[in-house]
Amino acid sequence: MEENNWQNFFDGHAPDYLENVFTKNTEFEVEFIINELGLTPGAKVLDIGCGTGRHSIPLARYGISMTGLDLSDGMLDQARAYAKKDKVKVELIQADATNFQLPEQFDHAICLCEGSLGLLGNDDDPFSRDLAILKNIFNCLKPGAKFLLTVLNGLKKAREHTADDVINGVFDPVHLITYEKMNVKESGKTIELTFREKGFTPGELNHLLNRAGFHILHLWGGTAGAWHKKQLDLDEYEIMVLAEKHIS
Repeated sequence: MEENNWQNFFDGHAPDYLENVFTKNTEFEVEFIINELGLTPGAKVLDIGCGTGRHSIPLARYGISMTGLDLSDGMLDQARAYAKKDKVKVELIQADATNFQLPEQFDHAICLCEGSLGLLGNDDDPFSRDLAILKNIFNCLKPGAKFLLTVLNGLKKAREHTADDVINGVFDPVHLITYEKMNVKESGKTIELTFREKGFTPGELNHLLNRAGFHILHLWGGTAGAWHKKQLDLDEYEIMVLAEKHIS
């Protein structure tokens, strides 16, 4: 599998991930997930971009059969340590969300807090990459399964950038992609990498999910730690979508 800059970033960031302010309302978020997906003990749920297991491990504690998938070995190492500490069983798989295949089908799926969509490699086409992820998720779900997703709000990205940002290559207004240089540790050295991060409009999400086979049930503002099931605000950090796999 070809390594990308986000994999390097999350490998290095993994030990400090739970220090991020947006991780501080996990208990509320887990309750929200249980309620919106109608989860009961024994349900099988796929967590794409599971990271350190912030949602998967508490859900497993509740009795949900969790499978977490992530690009970053570093993040998965943290998840394994947390699962062992909490004495819960979570299946953890290192894989690229654009091309994974799993032998079983799941009752529901989650992809939260920029777990996968919008985190672009240097050469990724934003539409085909994210559509491939959604199709993979669709193929892993049973008919009638629900899918809870959050992505960056492209409307906010557009509002917070300037014409100079476009000229200087910091922001692509056509695809709502930001370009940010960050220092990352790799093999004991610090290197500078460029990160491409895409925001989405509600219309884009509707098109992508429909192309993948999903039907959108709800679209809300979805900023981490403040999931409120209200109309999307232009300056909200994230968009949340609750979708369903069409029953064929």
